[in-house]
Amino acid sequence: MRRIGVVTAGGDAPGMNAAIRAVVRSAIYGGLEVIGIERGYAGLLEGRYRPLDRRSVSGIINLGGTILRTIRCEEIKTDEGIERAAEFLKSIRVDGLITIGGDGTFRGASRLYRASGIPVIGIPATIDNDVAGTDTTIGFDTAVNTALNAIDRIRDTATSHERIFIVEVMGRRRGFLALEVGLAGGAELILIPEIKLDLEKICDRVKRDREEGKISEIIVMAEGAGDSRQITNYIARETGQDVRLAVLGHIQRGGAPTARSRTLACEFGYKAVELLLTGESKRMVGIKGGEITSVDLDYSWMVEKEIDLSRYRLAEILSL
Repeated sequence: MRRIGVVTAGGDAPGMNAAIRAVVRSAIYGGLEVIGIERGYAGLLEGRYRPLDRRSVSGIINLGGTILRTIRCEEIKTDEGIERAAEFLKSIRVDGLITIGGDGTFRGASRLYRASGIPVIGIPATIDNDVAGTDTTIGFDTAVNTALNAIDRIRDTATSHERIFIVEVMGRRRGFLALEVGLAGGAELILIPEIKLDLEKICDRVKRDREEGKISEIIVMAEGAGDSRQITNYIARETGQDVRLAVLGHIQRGGAPTARSRTLACEFGYKAVELLLTGESKRMVGIKGGEITSVDLDYSWMVEKEIDLSRYRLAEILSL
């Protein structure tokens, strides 16, 4: 193995740049050349790449986003797109590829491996934390803290105006982010896709809290838990309270990564290069019980990661 490629694909996550830096410097330490694929998997189809050396990744460990950039690429989901991408990797003499992203990124990476035979290692980087085979992902801790920072400020307004605020965080299919933010932020209610929505129960809780003297409430919901605007209007109508909606949106993806996201990126990047150098061909780096490990790449996107509902129960208890 002489030359490896690195690509960031799918949605960006804070810490991706730290992971790129770790991959490049670990690879150079191991005697490898590094090629950076630009614009995600679209770059494989457009022939966009550039060499990366230790100086080109200097000063990026603290930056959000990704210096390689990333866009959604529908063509990579087709057989023709995969074949073209595989041929491109062969044409630039890449002996191994490290892909940084989430489950969609790894689905494409697995197909690339089968089409090209080129070893592929995945590094999980997504604020959703929904990748199986790892306890946490690069960017998750940063997104939690970003959302928590916003909720702390919203609570000040909620209390001052005696309002109920529904705070929508990211999570189209899974509720890992909403659950962690809701627990850490002391939310009165947490709405996640994994728990069936019961609006009557929510309204009963709000009414009871008012009767007991509670003057404000924070409800944290994952975007995939329902239509936040309809839910806001329903609760306001049924309870007679002033209910406002705050959609945090893409601010959760940006910003400087936390220390946790940075150190995880360093460890994952080093491990990914190590796996390539030791002859592994289709793995995803992860962390389990505090130990850096790896799983089969297919496991990461074929298996649904379980959410810890005991934490949901804990949040319920502590919100009384």
